[in-house]
Amino acid sequence: MTKRSIRLLRVTTAPISLRYLLGGQLEYMKASGLEVLAVSADGPEVKQVIANGIPLQVVPMTRQVTPFWDLYCLWCLIKVIRDFKPDVVHSHTPKAGLLAMLAARITGVKVRMHTVAGLPLMRYSGFKRWLLGRMEWLTYSCATYVHVNSSGLRDFILNNITRRFPLHLIGRGSSNWVDVQFFSPENFVDQGMVVRKTNFIPEDALVYCFVGRLVKDKGVQELVLAFDKIRLERPEAYLMLVGYMEPELDPLPKQIIDRIESGGGIVLIPFQEDIRPYLAASDVLVLPSYREGFPNVLLQAGAMELPCIATDINGCNEIIRDGTTGFLVEVGNIESLTQAMIKLSDLKIIDRFGKSAREIIRVTYTQQEFWEQLKGIYLNLYSKFGVK
Repeated sequence: MTKRSIRLLRVTTAPISLRYLLGGQLEYMKASGLEVLAVSADGPEVKQVIANGIPLQVVPMTRQVTPFWDLYCLWCLIKVIRDFKPDVVHSHTPKAGLLAMLAARITGVKVRMHTVAGLPLMRYSGFKRWLLGRMEWLTYSCATYVHVNSSGLRDFILNNITRRFPLHLIGRGSSNWVDVQFFSPENFVDQGMVVRKTNFIPEDALVYCFVGRLVKDKGVQELVLAFDKIRLERPEAYLMLVGYMEPELDPLPKQIIDRIESGGGIVLIPFQEDIRPYLAASDVLVLPSYREGFPNVLLQAGAMELPCIATDINGCNEIIRDGTTGFLVEVGNIESLTQAMIKLSDLKIIDRFGKSAREIIRVTYTQQEFWEQLKGIYLNLYSKFGVK
């Protein structure tokens, strides 16, 4: 009798995580012989995931705290697990983690793995912070393996949530590392020039770039205010914001939205499936976020030879080498951010830092190696817990 393939159920709250945050990972697992099924809420990326050969089941999860709806989604996940009969359930993102780990434990799945890639509770205090912390604790208690994607995040969990459960790290962190051949600047010089021309940015302009959700939690307000200070000294500077706003979750103040939409050196670009031309059109990436897990965009920008400015928080301070590949700044400090942006306005420093960034990322964060290590974890856990 032929032994069947190991069945992997991969669960995230939103399909955008499957498409971009974990891009290529599920396809690699399938090509390696695993039988893969993805689960997420509905969204435009669902069709793209399926088109890449990964079957996907929609469960209407949300990122908000919605107890009664969450119970319905839990029941949906239990049904998916009973139908698919996975050997490994691997969840990613807080809501998907809580529901998937509960459903997997209820249905008796032996290998239950959860990846912690960021903690929303970091931006709260009081009862809401306590409640979100208890939800994380419950997720970890239902898992047989908890993977954190940065050492700083691991330290935060140990100091603020629980020391009861082992927390594992793959290499130096991240959820997916980066394809350094795909994110290579050599083939995108012309496309970068097209982006500048299309958006009326002069060829000799100094371009700072932000890629991500345009929300308060990402430090966009501080970035806009710092940029206005920069423009007083460097009128040739531009700020390119690539992403989308989330008015229902973490909206920017109206005056910041009005400033973004007014132009004046700020170019607003809608969410892009392929950010490489926009990175190629830029000189410096800026990520003044309040909290992160292990931000892929810093790896991608560094691979494209862009120096980066980011806040001195876990994940960011594990990727950026301060004074070598970029600068680290204080969270919420507009003056600290402004000074770092001024330092990275010298083209010679930009070039030196960018080349250093690509070389370090090429050596440390090659994506294929991450996938191989993750597959090895699946096989080892299955051998330890999952073999009947």
